[in-house]
Amino acid sequence: MHSLKQVTSCAVALAVAALSLASSVNASPYNGRLLQARYINDSSLVKDAYDYVIVGGGTSGLTVADRLTEDGKATVLVIENGPLPDSAAVTEVRGGFGAFSSPYFYRIQSAPQPELHNASYPVLVGNAVGGSSAVNAMMTVRGTAEDYDRWGLLYRGGGSGRASPWGWDGLLPYFKKAVAFTEPDPAVRDAVNIAYDASYWGNTSGVFAGWPTFQYPGLVPQIEAFRDIPGVEFPPDSGSGRAGVYWHPSFMDPSKVQRSYARTGHYDGINRTSYDLAYNSKVRKINLEDLKATGVVFQTTVQNATQLITVKANKEVILAAGAVHTPQLLQLSGVGPKKQLDEADIETVVDLPGVGQNFQDHPMLGVTIMLRNFTVHPSPMDLITNRNFSSWAKEMWAKNRTGPYSLGIGNVAAWLGMPVISPERHETIASKLEAQDHAAYLPPDTDPTVIAGYKAQMNALATSIRSTNTAFYSLTLYGSNVPAGSTVFLHPLSRGSVRLNPSTPSTSEPIVDYRTLSNPLDIEILAEFVRFTRAYHFNTSLAAYDPHELLPGSDVTSDADLATYIRRSLSPSEYHPSGTAAMLPRELGGVVDEQLKVVMPTLPGANTCQTVYAIAEKAADLIKADA
Repeated sequence: MHSLKQVTSCAVALAVAALSLASSVNASPYNGRLLQARYINDSSLVKDAYDYVIVGGGTSGLTVADRLTEDGKATVLVIENGPLPDSAAVTEVRGGFGAFSSPYFYRIQSAPQPELHNASYPVLVGNAVGGSSAVNAMMTVRGTAEDYDRWGLLYRGGGSGRASPWGWDGLLPYFKKAVAFTEPDPAVRDAVNIAYDASYWGNTSGVFAGWPTFQYPGLVPQIEAFRDIPGVEFPPDSGSGRAGVYWHPSFMDPSKVQRSYARTGHYDGINRTSYDLAYNSKVRKINLEDLKATGVVFQTTVQNATQLITVKANKEVILAAGAVHTPQLLQLSGVGPKKQLDEADIETVVDLPGVGQNFQDHPMLGVTIMLRNFTVHPSPMDLITNRNFSSWAKEMWAKNRTGPYSLGIGNVAAWLGMPVISPERHETIASKLEAQDHAAYLPPDTDPTVIAGYKAQMNALATSIRSTNTAFYSLTLYGSNVPAGSTVFLHPLSRGSVRLNPSTPSTSEPIVDYRTLSNPLDIEILAEFVRFTRAYHFNTSLAAYDPHELLPGSDVTSDADLATYIRRSLSPSEYHPSGTAAMLPRELGGVVDEQLKVVMPTLPGANTCQTVYAIAEKAADLIKADA
């Protein structure tokens, strides 16, 4: 059987969706692994054919490769564009964002954004073995049950999304399988009242969800202040599928106090002759014969000489190249919107309008309010730059690997629905969304199927705006005198695209267009975020700490002034690109079906990495069942 399948890939800070042309597997415990799969650094080592060729050695690609080879029956080649870094270069914790200064990213700038004063923004996508899980903020968070049920509803055109294999009930076992949970240190747990429920987690994976060995005491009053806001819930665990305020672990190996990511969990320690990895290698094309994927052509460099290598896939080619490079590779191979392929002088093999459409990310908006009568602690950025960083913290880390250096970005946050954020205006916003001419907020040449898919998504999100259990707003707490830096917009209504550069399609990075704020209701929702964040600081028990607003400023109150601030200050990305090969019916602009001929039609209301691991685990099972 020859087929092309698609899996998701985790993106920076939150995660990233890719195309998955594949399926899934049953995992065995992590114990008993030896050295490593075989490196391919010479073309003579590449076999003529493998059962599975996986494009992308990131979060999803390494997970699927591990699962497909663990019984020794299948041969797998993983092809990764990036390097295999020294492990110490990516396993340091130090504030989570420390990895953002690393060299292990593709360097891509977005198209200019008209609603953001024509500015361009970085498109941060991991470029190394381990992918974005090697460079993200390590936040181990799931979306709510409604996020995943919405996938099933969109694919099946109505009814209960819960009944879909990609609904909450279908994914929960894979969330448990994907990550091994470790309980926090009892002393730290009791000092700041960390709440969790281990029944929502598993313990057999090589990817760990662990806890820092330190938390700032200032988190307690910041958490308790949310109890003063009507409608805020406190779920029993971050993995319970409920919106609210809760603690969550980090992708951290607690025994080492180091980043735990796809490479440490699904590559290091494996000794299988059936599993080969070619890194510093770029796939140029998927070979298609009679609409079947038969293999790939990839480029590698050996002793300063560039070589093109063709390798066959006996069973499947699996795309795990992320939301940016999966559509690029499909388009280079002749699969995508015919008009765009014609512009790039590429022969159309399959006219598939949805490839590269439906692009989404999580925008971030700074709302900075200082608590002037509050203990000052280093912020996450201080952990990286050493600004205001006291010697005691460095000494704690040097002595027993505890203290602020063991922290990522944060381990507690608010994930709240629109009825909580905006009790007076959320219904008006939902009604406006339903009444829109949805085609008016997409480019004028958008294919009718893509328009139909966008309309279906917007109608589903209008329902979600009325629900307390779809989180639209996120605020991570630091325990410092500045409780949080940015609000995160978890379900933006605007949609962008990823397409080939028509002048140099095979040598340039694709053109990434966020199309931020192209749906004007996004501004209305973001304005409500500002108002809610102010209320959290000024109208709760935090008022006793003398809050002072720095951004956007207490004089910025009218709708017009807030819109001006949003356009000036919004970042279009939390580095969670998704959606460009959506699991939707073809008549809704879809690219794959429920057997992972594609995934992630809409973003989950959370950092995406844990979702990517779960999808990859399920994908591996589907692939094995299809073999």
